[in-house]
Amino acid sequence: MSRTKSRPVALSPAERQLLTALTRTGAHPAQQVRRARILLELDENNPRREGRVPTQAVVAERAGVAVDTVVKVSKAYAGRGGDVAATITRKKRATPPVAPTVTGEVEARLIALACSAPPEGRDRWSLRLLEKHVALIEDIPDLDHSTIGRVLKKRNFAPT
Repeated sequence: MSRTKSRPVALSPAERQLLTALTRTGAHPAQQVRRARILLELDENNPRREGRVPTQAVVAERAGVAVDTVVKVSKAYAGRGGDVAATITRKKRATPPVAPTVTGEVEARLIALACSAPPEGRDRWSLRLLEKHVALIEDIPDLDHSTIGRVLKKRNFAPT
């Protein structure tokens, strides 16, 4: 399987030096080191290389990865406009996998409830009592007493 010429990897001397330093020092995530090694192998501007750029299968064997990984790294390099840093680092998620249940509005409503007068027969709010009252309020999601405690602790609030 030969390398696709539609996605050539051409590194500048500064980028090559950066990637070489990244692969030689042990202070980087293994995924970044693997991607850096792949980019260095695919580099068409490497002055030390004798002959042509090796095939993807040879690059995969040298880097110790699957051929598909080499294809994905070269595709990511081309897709990110030749940005080496963006190619080797992990892409940051735009949104978390699970939406947070405690938003700013829920937090404000919970603190307002904890600041209000406790129900009759009680001297102060407890976390379990707040949990029961939150369950009765329709526009606030049901929260566990430990979650309520975490929200109040984050704001240095102690129910009185």
